[in-house]
Amino acid sequence: MRLVLASRSPHKLRELGPLLEPNELVPLPDGIELPPEDGATFEENALGKARAVAAATGETAVADDSGIEAAALGGAPGIRSARFAGEDATDEQNLEKLLRDVPPGGDTRVAYVCALAMVHPGGAETVVEGRCEGSLTHEPRGSGGFGYDPAFVPDDYGDGRTMAELDAGEKHAISHRGRAARALMELSPEFSS
Repeated sequence: MRLVLASRSPHKLRELGPLLEPNELVPLPDGIELPPEDGATFEENALGKARAVAAATGETAVADDSGIEAAALGGAPGIRSARFAGEDATDEQNLEKLLRDVPPGGDTRVAYVCALAMVHPGGAETVVEGRCEGSLTHEPRGSGGFGYDPAFVPDDYGDGRTMAELDAGEKHAISHRGRAARALMELSPEFSS
């Protein structure tokens, strides 16, 4: 099945493409406007983007909204993860702010959360959520991944490596996007055939 990604992020296209195989994930065509991410939850934001792209293209659309939740910050930055340090903040600026706001000697528990929505042009919708629990290191490491990955140490492997130090297969096996993609394919049999 051909799927249109409701995002302009090349990182998301690169990460989600292999996770959704054998489906073909294609980039968002030029000229299509994405709605503002003004929902109160990851699910609302993902659905809004997928609905807009399915309506605009007449094709099945997939959208994710994801972020990091820090226990020390009551779940923040959450849905504001991409704009944590400001509307036009870079990944580096967002990570720096998180490391400033969460003290190294305090509660460093974090979770990656991903809501993944699939909307067919006829209106059928599926939304799933994937989570990956971990802790925040104040010594970012690794060159893989993006966003908060250099400081996110997942609980799953127990060896202290950050998400940015894992190879693609290791990351996909435990990541919030990997878990959400597998859940989506299990819930939508036509999607994985």
